[in-house]
Amino acid sequence: MTASARGLFRATGKASKPVLTLLDGEIVKVDALEREKDDFYPTPPEPTRAFLHAELDRLKDFRTIWEPAAGDGAMVREMEALGLSVVASDMVDRGCGADIRSFYDFQESAATAIVTNPPFQECGWGNGKARWLYHALETLDVDYMALLMNWSFPGAGGLAPFWAKYPPARVYLMRWKIDFTGQGAPPMLNGWFVWDKAWKGETVLRMLDRKDARQGELAI
Repeated sequence: MTASARGLFRATGKASKPVLTLLDGEIVKVDALEREKDDFYPTPPEPTRAFLHAELDRLKDFRTIWEPAAGDGAMVREMEALGLSVVASDMVDRGCGADIRSFYDFQESAATAIVTNPPFQECGWGNGKARWLYHALETLDVDYMALLMNWSFPGAGGLAPFWAKYPPARVYLMRWKIDFTGQGAPPMLNGWFVWDKAWKGETVLRMLDRKDARQGELAI
């Protein structure tokens, strides 16, 4: 394959390892999974549903939630299904009614709470210099931000000053590997990292399992 998903590992400072994937009906070993244009990896429903199961009470405190990397609207649909009001934006029009402009074009926040699966390399240090994180927390000064990231993200080289200044309120480890690409063999564990101005104290670590993705049991 000419393109790869090695960029998914850049935030961790690690190189990707050969993985097994489904290609033309056969399981084969490849150096890395093919990387999608514009870092577009739609989020399967289970990670969002599990997160909403854990954070819904807090999210209901906000009049509107902003999804600034909305893609095809996968997360937007899950949040709206629970009665949350959501505004969406993205750089590319993928048919979900999003405001089409870069996250960095916003100098004022579209809402005081963000929930999204951001472009990984914009949050790491090697390429993005944590640009996404600083723009959200400093330029836009949001009250709440929940990002779906790879679990090794906090260990990325260069991010120590950011973590010292902006420790998250809650971190949720998802104890299953999410297949963002549909190619099988997902390479890493993921987690939700939540910054919340209303929280006082140390970062809280919690676990999420597939069984937590119980959207049908949730009610506003």
